[in-house]
Amino acid sequence: MEFVRFENVDILWLLTAIVPLAAFYIYKIKKGGVTITVSSVEGFHRARRTVLYYLRHIPFLLFCTAFALIVIAAARPQSSQSDSRTSAEGIDVVVALDISSSMLARDFKPDRFTAAKEISSRFMLDRPNDRIGLVVFAGEAFTQAPLTTDHRTLVNLLAQVEMGFIADGTAIGNGLATAVNRLRESDSPSKVIILLTDGVNNSGQIDPLTAAELAKEFGIRVYTIGVGTEGVAPFPAYDAWGQLVFQNAKVEIDEKLLENISEQTGGKYFRATDNQKLAAIYDEINQLEKVKIEVESSTKYYELFTPYLLGALGALLLMMIFNYLILRRIPQ
Repeated sequence: MEFVRFENVDILWLLTAIVPLAAFYIYKIKKGGVTITVSSVEGFHRARRTVLYYLRHIPFLLFCTAFALIVIAAARPQSSQSDSRTSAEGIDVVVALDISSSMLARDFKPDRFTAAKEISSRFMLDRPNDRIGLVVFAGEAFTQAPLTTDHRTLVNLLAQVEMGFIADGTAIGNGLATAVNRLRESDSPSKVIILLTDGVNNSGQIDPLTAAELAKEFGIRVYTIGVGTEGVAPFPAYDAWGQLVFQNAKVEIDEKLLENISEQTGGKYFRATDNQKLAAIYDEINQLEKVKIEVESSTKYYELFTPYLLGALGALLLMMIFNYLILRRIPQ
């Protein structure tokens, strides 16, 4: 960014001297200049005023211009150019999202699954410097999106996730292991998994604590989020006619397991009981995993007084030309 500043700004007060100079000039004109004695002034009244009559003030205007330019030059105008370079060091994050049928429970608005997708999307868009990936799991697990900085596409892929992609169940170990696999070759100084689930591990071939050991081995922190209200919640079920209905059932989350996973990997366990709490948890993780930003700035100054001095010399030269060549004066 470029802007102009004055090194000796106090000198600019001298510009106010132009006001009394102008007042004295006007006073001198009204008082009159050199007088001569003639027999009659009748001829002078009939004489037409030439262009020189109107140009007689130009020398004074040129003098004021030269004076102003000299004052400005003495104040040392400078062009200031600031240079700043920002380097942001992002982290690698994988969101592991439970998409088992129990995520349709309606203790969240409109349900756990929709709320988790919406709030996770906001989290992704709030971290432009990070590479973020997406893993979904139920009875099995798979990668919906590898690590990417194209967060708009990532959010679109998350929006396309629906129930029924994979066999039902809650394979926490498989979901965590798949997320670890996406991060194990990352060279980022900070690697994080956010694992969100609403149930108890009941499927899959990999034990969750074994997956946690793998995460620890690769230097990956795991933040676990248990989703579900305290007590009972309306869960989806099918009646005798195959119609989807909702029945109140006890909310069961293996909080001890999730706590162990987070503690073992240096992360933290959270419990989300509604939309607002889940959003607050993501905000807290956002603050815990701050991106390192380095800013280098420098400022260079360039002197600009030369054009003003040249302008002043030009104005003085023009004033002399008008005084001694164009506007010849009667000798006093």
